[in-house]
Amino acid sequence: MDIATLAQRIKDEAFLEGDFILRSGKRSKYYLDKYLFSAQPDILAELGKRFAEFAGDADVIAGPELGAVSLAASTSMASGKPFCIVRKAQKGYGTDKLIEGAPVDGKKVLLVEDIGTTAGAALSAVETLVANGAIITRMCFALNREEGAKENVEAAGYEFQALLSKSDLGI
Repeated sequence: MDIATLAQRIKDEAFLEGDFILRSGKRSKYYLDKYLFSAQPDILAELGKRFAEFAGDADVIAGPELGAVSLAASTSMASGKPFCIVRKAQKGYGTDKLIEGAPVDGKKVLLVEDIGTTAGAALSAVETLVANGAIITRMCFALNREEGAKENVEAAGYEFQALLSKSDLGI
């Protein structure tokens, strides 16, 4: 699928208009519901294929819970590299890990994420990864809302990539 078709598919599946409060606390007249677009097999497969293009120097693909787990799995399948899930908090039972799946200590890690507004959740996941010995190769978002994510990621010293921007979706 070409990039224009991917952008249109995501917009068709996930673009909602209304009054929304984003994770960043900002208000928005539109919302891109990541669960609606990442639940579509054709979109998920295409995103995984495109994210995999940024995984060449990575040993592990990481996805913050919950929204990016399917993206990390799809990227893992497309790249042939293992993946891990970065939890927001320890669960208090079982192994009580913050990082589930492939080990990251001493490994180069590509973090994939769904939508970047300010990149707060992604940067928090990167902090967890680095605290556990990961070396971050880059952070790659399915969609850049163009509201500071790129600037915040770069200010933190990481490479920012996005497959699409809100402009690509005609927003």
